[in-house]
Amino acid sequence: MAYEIEFDDVVPEHFRFLTAREKAWVLAEIAVQLTHEPLTRTRSRKRLRPNRIATWELRVGGLRVFYDVIGTDVVRVLAVGRKRGNMVIIGGREMIL
Repeated sequence: MAYEIEFDDVVPEHFRFLTAREKAWVLAEIAVQLTHEPLTRTRSRKRLRPNRIATWELRVGGLRVFYDVIGTDVVRVLAVGRKRGNMVIIGGREMIL
């Protein structure tokens, strides 16, 4: 069964801080990685320690996609950002996970 992908209302604002190439890459990886088995840990996906952003993280190179799985069939993308050391820049703001 394929999961439906939903984007939080703030995600389009996060995409404004990415290049067109990065945005296309992230969207392609979301479609490939999160449509099937988004709760399976891989080299690119991991469950996060409790934080105020999301439960799961998808790594796309130096970019990060933060998401939650709702019920049994919906993946909700909550944020997209750029990783820098122990910080993530989301929508132009630095955040510590």
